Amino acid sequence: MDKINNNRNFMKSNYKEMENIVSDQMKNLPQPPLEKEFDDNCEIINLIPIEEIKIEKDNLIQNIQNRKSHRQYKDIPLTLEELSFLLWASQGVKSVYERNNKSYATLRTVPSAGSRHPFETYLLINNVTGLEKGLYRYLAIEHKLIFIRKLENQSERIIEATLGQKFTGMAAVVFIWSCVTYRGEWRYNIAAHKAMLLDAGHICQNLYLACEGIKAGTCAIAAYDQEKVDKIINVDGENEFSVYLSPVGKY
Repeated sequence: MDKINNNRNFMKSNYKEMENIVSDQMKNLPQPPLEKEFDDNCEIINLIPIEEIKIEKDNLIQNIQNRKSHRQYKDIPLTLEELSFLLWASQGVKSVYERNNKSYATLRTVPSAGSRHPFETYLLINNVTGLEKGLYRYLAIEHKLIFIRKLENQSERIIEATLGQKFTGMAAVVFIWSCVTYRGEWRYNIAAHKAMLLDAGHICQNLYLACEGIKAGTCAIAAYDQEKVDKIINVDGENEFSVYLSPVGKY
């Protein structure tokens, strides 16, 4: 019962506890980068700009009405245009806010506490036209993809990492969101963590609605093996770790 009570307290507002805390932002310490660095020598894939994307089902009311979780997918590939739309809808950058001649925050298609946007989007791509199978990461500011590496037994590994949920291995692509926690902690200290989890919900709900627009489905997953998913996306599990997954496929 103690663990349950602790988790209940975590869900509550704790801003009163912040009264005597000086955050790293208040200390004028350097803010963390808005995006993880990447090697220019890696393979980078240009995505389709949102201005050039046509959505088959663009009725917002109908998409909200039809939204549901899908756990069965057809063996039909997503197009690069469709993947571009899903990425833009769930983490797309509309503008970069400058402060003191430095990039301070990103304004995106989803809200985030203090515009900290602590999440990185990894993709296990299995069936997308023109892209080889493997692990990718979305460069949100540039609206590009970076190819990270091929994975042996990719479908089997993600099924095992999601505790036997077989539909994850049948999806055209699996979205995996990791959290770079210091992006939120720099500003909000102990109050950052609840806000960051709320941010994850905003991201995934946008993915659900965007999927409806391209006649695809998704299913949010929070039941997974932490170490195995972190190993798949190759993060340290402390300063950055997986928080949420959502496979996508045609239905």
